[in-house]
Amino acid sequence: MAPLDLYPLNVFRFRVDFFVSTDSAGTRGTRQRLCSGRFSECTGIEATMEPKAIKVGGQNYGPVQRAGRVNFATVVLKRGVMAGPHLWQWFELVATGATAYRLDVEVHLLPSEGDPESVPGTMIWKMRKALPTRFKAADLNAKATEVGVEELQFVHEGLSLDLNAGGRS
Repeated sequence: MAPLDLYPLNVFRFRVDFFVSTDSAGTRGTRQRLCSGRFSECTGIEATMEPKAIKVGGQNYGPVQRAGRVNFATVVLKRGVMAGPHLWQWFELVATGATAYRLDVEVHLLPSEGDPESVPGTMIWKMRKALPTRFKAADLNAKATEVGVEELQFVHEGLSLDLNAGGRS
């Protein structure tokens, strides 16, 4: 499915693509785009490492610090539009027992001016094995043809940043 084209609407500064991975590990293999949407707010792209303090005998000035487990925050997408009800269907699948139905998510930061497809070096945050935890529909409007998403929250199992992405993905 092609990305939702809302280019002149500058309020939607983030394009979010959802992919079904054909690889169970989610690390390589072919991916198929399930849906794409535009959102005006994205929070929770965060990783926190819990350091491990090791007390060493004979070293009285303080413990040795080592890298520990990395945890990821819940990502929250707000005020978005989609070309169809795919995000609700994903949430509904998981809520009714398909807990293994995970998607890979990419958040594209779009430029404030110009065509986003022609700007090189677009920053893309990639999240692996996302699982939806909350879905809130937007207010219904008879004049709109798109599906409004007021809020979508999801957790994930991996975060990376693609700085070498071109304008097209």
